[in-house]
Amino acid sequence: MTNILLNINAETIDWSRAQFALTAIYHWLFVPLTLGLAVIMGIAETCYYRTKSDFWRTTAQFWQRLFGVNFAMGVATGIILEFEFGTNWSNYSWFVGDIFGAPLAIEGIVAFFMESTFVAVMYFGWKKVSPGFHLASTWLTGLGATISAWWILVANAWMQYPVGCAFNPDTMRNEMVSFLDVALSPFAIDKFCHTVISAWIIGAIFVVAVSGWYLLKKRETHLATESIKIGAIVGLVASIGAAATGHKSAQSVGEVQPMKLAAMEALYNGGNDQGLTAVAWVNPFVQPDYENDGEAPLRIAMPYALSFMATNDIHGYVPGVNDLLNGYTRPDGTTEPSVDEKIQRGKAAIVALADYRTAQKEGDLTKAEAAMTLLQENMPYFGYGYIHDKSELVPFIPINFWAFRIMVGLGCLFILFFALVLFLVYKKSLTTLPHWAYWVAVIMVPLAYIASESGWIVAEMGRQPWTIQDMLPTWVAVSDLHSSSVITTFFIFLVLFTTMLAVEINILLKQIKKGPEYTH
Repeated sequence: MTNILLNINAETIDWSRAQFALTAIYHWLFVPLTLGLAVIMGIAETCYYRTKSDFWRTTAQFWQRLFGVNFAMGVATGIILEFEFGTNWSNYSWFVGDIFGAPLAIEGIVAFFMESTFVAVMYFGWKKVSPGFHLASTWLTGLGATISAWWILVANAWMQYPVGCAFNPDTMRNEMVSFLDVALSPFAIDKFCHTVISAWIIGAIFVVAVSGWYLLKKRETHLATESIKIGAIVGLVASIGAAATGHKSAQSVGEVQPMKLAAMEALYNGGNDQGLTAVAWVNPFVQPDYENDGEAPLRIAMPYALSFMATNDIHGYVPGVNDLLNGYTRPDGTTEPSVDEKIQRGKAAIVALADYRTAQKEGDLTKAEAAMTLLQENMPYFGYGYIHDKSELVPFIPINFWAFRIMVGLGCLFILFFALVLFLVYKKSLTTLPHWAYWVAVIMVPLAYIASESGWIVAEMGRQPWTIQDMLPTWVAVSDLHSSSVITTFFIFLVLFTTMLAVEINILLKQIKKGPEYTH
């Protein structure tokens, strides 16, 4: 892989990362609402199928109309996002395209065609197909979107926890050896469950907020009241589910990405019986002096909670940043090498690879075999051979620390919010609440997006500098482009995506103000 390491300008790396982050953040503004509204509109149409009431048909069609606007925007940004792997990250795509491309291809061929087919039936088939087939089409549209999310998240999870692959020194590529290991990775399953369930929260909050606005304006009260019931139930179940799957995801991160967990907690020196930090003063703009600081100042922690979250044992061992940099001995007696040792072994792997390829060209089988043995011994640390300094392996702690707390704090708020809404639904008339109560529901929409984006910030920023965990740093994965090209496209996409977002919001607001279309 020595021919992959190019003398690429640092500006190109930073702007390529910024452009990908920009595209991903905008794309994720559309995706969760699509997944969440799919559940709401499916439930509403199920009620219509069971009752044959025109009211439920009108309700289902209303939420389907809002779903359609958002769905179209999500498709457009998603296509651009996938193309960036080839334009800005061509070394990455070349190195692992055989593996990473498989789930993306399945997503495009199977899931996208599935949802595209049934979404047409859902919108245009009300009078052309039977009620049962139409109901199935509605649920299959949502299922197709969810399956699409599954394959995208499989691809992302593989970057976080590369499994089912082997490096081929003859082709200089990582190649898939087990599709099932890639597709059914425990890390992928945890990521999928947590991500999709969190998307349901956004859909539920959106429905409650729109319905709350109708009640504020004293219109569409029946639709608003019944939709709030559905949204609050879905939201409460999803919020509790997100907390449960978040715990499982944290365990996965602790096992395969311990540096990310240490950054999330600003844990500089680990050990047993670790508490979970509730609040602490971590300067949001400055990387802390983790080598000399014992812990973040003004720290208030829940005793034993971090050990339990990471290991399911209140006395479990959790390594900190310094432990991971300097090496440590696990409770089972095994030793984790220091980063300095990993770097040296990574460099040895790179040299062994070069020796192997030279020996192969010269026909020296003995030398090739010896080089191959050395390469296999050090291959687990291959990516570390491109690390210049061990400090590069520490993510920016403040952004991970605060993003994690924003996500968790808002998640707890959502549980309380949906529980209160359900209490009001069944104990008090929703039409007699004070005006501020309806505005609270509306304000929850941006908070839901902030929580969701914060989760992705932790997931992606926490694994830096790795494009592929322990295998490929960002500066090796990026394309050999001039920074000016990336800067130009960055601002083109910024304008394009901002315009698309403004257009979508404008269309959604017009459709909401227009309200449901009643049929007689």
